[in-house]
Amino acid sequence: MKKTLFLLIALLVGTCTTAFGWGKVGHDAIACIAERHLTPKAKKQIERYLDGRSIIYYASWMDQVRASEPYKHTTRWHTNRVDAGGDYQYNEKDGDAVAGIEDAMAKLADLKHCDDSTARVAIYCLVHLVGDMHCPSHVKYPWYKDFKFELNGRTFSFHSYWDTQVLELNHRWGYEDYRYQLDRSTKQEQKALAAGTPREWLADNARTCQVLYDWVSEGEKLGRAATYDYLLKTQELAERQIVKAAYRLARILNELFG
Repeated sequence: MKKTLFLLIALLVGTCTTAFGWGKVGHDAIACIAERHLTPKAKKQIERYLDGRSIIYYASWMDQVRASEPYKHTTRWHTNRVDAGGDYQYNEKDGDAVAGIEDAMAKLADLKHCDDSTARVAIYCLVHLVGDMHCPSHVKYPWYKDFKFELNGRTFSFHSYWDTQVLELNHRWGYEDYRYQLDRSTKQEQKALAAGTPREWLADNARTCQVLYDWVSEGEKLGRAATYDYLLKTQELAERQIVKAAYRLARILNELFG
């Protein structure tokens, strides 16, 4: 037991701290689950724009290009601001995930007047940003701060912990493992989770993820028992968010292409 804990902590510390929402595995997992629920027509149409490739292939594209000159304006698109009640606060200066999703949806809803290159980038954005808006640390409350805390004597950054490290706590899975283990909802459950609009999903995420600030605070030092409890709670929440993102992404893509 003790050995397992220290292996987990060592793994987390070794993970790159300069990370983006969910990391590659998380985004791939969301895209993989979503793809499984695409209609045959939607999957065929989407892959036509992606030169035959899967949406999984491009799930992290926005993280890869955000520093390049043509896409520097998208740097702030990966998060969302909400007020104390969890309502969406548009980032008028820099844009955000919800605005990026709505813009991509608008472009793809009018494919007759949208060239292939524009449609392709809109798909990239949609696949990535639906994932990002469900990452707990990407919901920016008025009190949001990227603080430090300790798990069994090791220091972590709140934002990077939720960006990638949380997915390495109990498993070293690939995206197909996440699909196999998490994609187990009934059709009725899937439909209920996928209902609503991106703004309503953000409000849902804000209500769900606010508990993060009850679980740990700035400078807090969790001992061995508390660390185990924290690892299990955060893993469970992260996995629920991945499932919601996947079903919601699938619904949007089916409506646009299916």
